[in-house]
Amino acid sequence: MTDVAVVGGGPAGLSAALFTEKNGLDTVVFDTDETWMHHAHLFNYLGIRSISGEEFVEIARGQVRDRGVTLNQGEAVESVESTDDGFHVVTEDDEYDADYVVLATGDDTTFAEQLGCAFDGDVVDVDVTMETSVEDAYATGAMVRDGEYEAIISAGDGGAAALNVLSKEEGEHFHDFDTPEDVPQL
Repeated sequence: MTDVAVVGGGPAGLSAALFTEKNGLDTVVFDTDETWMHHAHLFNYLGIRSISGEEFVEIARGQVRDRGVTLNQGEAVESVESTDDGFHVVTEDDEYDADYVVLATGDDTTFAEQLGCAFDGDVVDVDVTMETSVEDAYATGAMVRDGEYEAIISAGDGGAAALNVLSKEEGEHFHDFDTPEDVPQL
């Protein structure tokens, strides 16, 4: 059983995975490489002057791999179900159980619908931490923002979801703040 299953490998999913794995939660990402980042160029992302979306995704993937995330690239998720112990994720290749699930599939709400998440119109209804009406299930990015595709906002959504997961695990508000001496030598 893994701690966190992330469905989607764009900015939201990779951000969530980075935070959770970095802070000790076993995390797996399912990435079919269909992120809209392949059509983007970032020059409005804070801290980045100009980079192609494809290059950004490759750097982000490398960063999460360096932190120990299991990145199942090309492994499509077929279903996500809520169980008594968390979530059951079925892919074309295997089945996985997780304590938490983060949905980061752009504006595709298929898995939120499967889980029975509440909707507000066409978007998945979430609280400020990105948690859905289904406990321990999080939705991020365009599926909660009526198709708004913005990489930095999506990455923030993923970070917010991850921090809430980490807060639940710690039993108190969790802060992910590093200082220069915390930086691992990779």
